[in-house]
Amino acid sequence: MAAPVNKVLIIGGGFSGMAAAIELRKRDIAVDLVEIDPGWRSYGAGISLGGATMRALVQLGVIDAFLAEGAASDGVEIHIPTGQKVAELPTPRLAGPDVPGNGAIMRPALARILADATRVSGANVRLGCTFTRMEQDAGGVDVTFTDGTTSRYDLVIGADGLYSKVREAVFPDAPAPQYTGQGVWRAVLPRPADINGTMMWLGPKIKPGLNPVSKDEMYLFVTEDRATNDYIDPAEFLARVKALLAPFPDPRLQRVREALNEDSQIIYRPLETLLMPTPWYKGRVVLIGDTVHATTPHMASGACIGIEDALVLADELANAGSVDQALDRYLARRWERCRMVVQNSIRLGEIEIAGGDKEEHARIMRATLAALAAPI
Repeated sequence: MAAPVNKVLIIGGGFSGMAAAIELRKRDIAVDLVEIDPGWRSYGAGISLGGATMRALVQLGVIDAFLAEGAASDGVEIHIPTGQKVAELPTPRLAGPDVPGNGAIMRPALARILADATRVSGANVRLGCTFTRMEQDAGGVDVTFTDGTTSRYDLVIGADGLYSKVREAVFPDAPAPQYTGQGVWRAVLPRPADINGTMMWLGPKIKPGLNPVSKDEMYLFVTEDRATNDYIDPAEFLARVKALLAPFPDPRLQRVREALNEDSQIIYRPLETLLMPTPWYKGRVVLIGDTVHATTPHMASGACIGIEDALVLADELANAGSVDQALDRYLARRWERCRMVVQNSIRLGEIEIAGGDKEEHARIMRATLAALAAPI
C-alpha cells in the first residue's frame, strides 16, 4: 500500500524528531527537518534508558553505536542509606538476548548518534531555522520559515519539546507545563570498578542514584523536593549537591560526595510535566514527544515514549489508506501508554514528597515497567 504522504516536515531536532525522520526515510517518504538551534546541541548530563528504549534503538538501527559509547546492564539495585540492598527491579532483555535490559549514556552522545543516523537516512536537515507561519487545507500545509522560504507538505510533525511553538500555534488552548514540586540534580564523575549498573538509594526525602554512562564515566542523579520553582545560582550547585549526599553513610555515596568538584558538570532541572488531552493532531499537523506528554524521570521513560511515538507514527503513515486514518491509529496506539507513564511518574513524585507508602511506590514502578515491556 502506498503511503498517504509523500513529503513531511518535522519541526524540532530532538530525540523524537530525529527518530521520526529516520523511520519515515526508511519508507521512502521525503523529510525536511528544521531545528532552531544552529549548533543542533543537546544539553544535560547522563540519561537512563530502560528496556523499551533499548528495543526502540534496535529498530532505529543505532543500538551498536549506543553500546559502543554508552553503558548497559541488567536490573536496578535499590538500597537504603547505609548501603544495604533491599530490592532489585528486574529489567527484561526486551531488545533481544544480546542486549542488556537497561543502560545509560551522556545525553549529547545519544543526540550525536541519532543526528548521524538522521543525516545518513537522507533527511534534509536545516539548522538555525524554524517556522513562522502555517496555513493548512484539506490537502496539505503551506509553511513559511524564518529564512523567508516557503514550502508545502502533506503533513507537519511538531516535535519541538515541552515549550512547543507548534502546540501554541495549532492548539492555543492546550494546557501549560506544570511544576511538580521536585527537581533533579545531575553530575558526571569517573566510574569506579564497583559501579557496574543502575543503583538507587531511598532516603526519607532524598533519592540519589548512580548509573554508568560509558566505560570510564558514570552520572549521579539526586531527586530533591522543592516546594517552589525558585532560581538557584549555579555558584551554589556544588555545595548543594554535597549537602544532599551528606546524610547517606554508604561508603560508595560518600566517595562520590568527596569526588564532586567544579569539573563535575553539575546541572539542576526543575521537574515539569504535561499531558495534553486528545486529539494530538488537527488536520495535517500532528504532535509527538514532550510536545504532548512530558514526564518526570521517575520511570526513565521520557525519551522512550517520545521515540516510540515516532516509530508508531511512521508505521501508521506507511500502512494507512489516508492521513486521517493514520493519525487516528497513531493516537489509539499511543494515548494509554503515554498517559500511564506521565501519570504514574507524577504519582511516584507525590509519594516521595509526602513520605508516603513505599509499597505503593514499588507497585507502581513494577506495574509501569511491566506495561512498558509490552509491544508498542
